[in-house]
Order: sequence, then C-alpha cells, then structure tokens
Amino acid sequence: MIYQAFPKVVIIYLRYSIDLQHMLRRLSEIPVGQTVKIKSFENNDIFLKLMEMGCVPGEDIRVDQIAPLGDPIAISVSGYSLSLRLNEAQNIFVERLETL
Repeated sequence: MIYQAFPKVVIIYLRYSIDLQHMLRRLSEIPVGQTVKIKSFENNDIFLKLMEMGCVPGEDIRVDQIAPLGDPIAISVSGYSLSLRLNEAQNIFVERLETL
C-alpha cells in the first residue's frame, strides 16, 4: 500500500540501502577472515606509522585474528602478519572487496 502511494521514495530507499553496502567502514569493525582494501586514514598523527608498516591506501588486508577481549587484532598486509591495537585499527577506513 505504501509502495503504491510513494513509489519514488521506495526506489530511492532501495538505492540508498544498496549503496550502504559499499560505504567505508573502520578496520576495527571487520570480522575475522574478511579481506578489505585500505581507503583512507582518520588521524594524521598515526598515518606515518601505519604507512611505514605497509598500511598504504589501496593495499588489500585480511583480518586474521581478534584477541578474546577485542584488542589487539592481527592482520595480513603486504605478505606479512601485523598486530594492531584497536585504537589504531579505528583510524583506518576500509572498503569491502567485491566477491565474484
């Protein structure tokens, strides 16, 4: 019934929800086993440190493990394993890779 009264609103809502799946998320929110691509950093203070460790925009990373209390997390980046504190992972914005 609502669809008949507001068809354009429903279509816009559906397009918006599809676009939400491609939004940037924080690395700290990614579950174990998922591979993502680094898009940007939030905090410039930690930017250089993360870049030196191989976390550069465009690099694919995989979340390997999360500690029982959630901090730290282990990721694979540039062919090696890296441990990040949760506050460091919260500064990395990532995009989910498309699965074929």
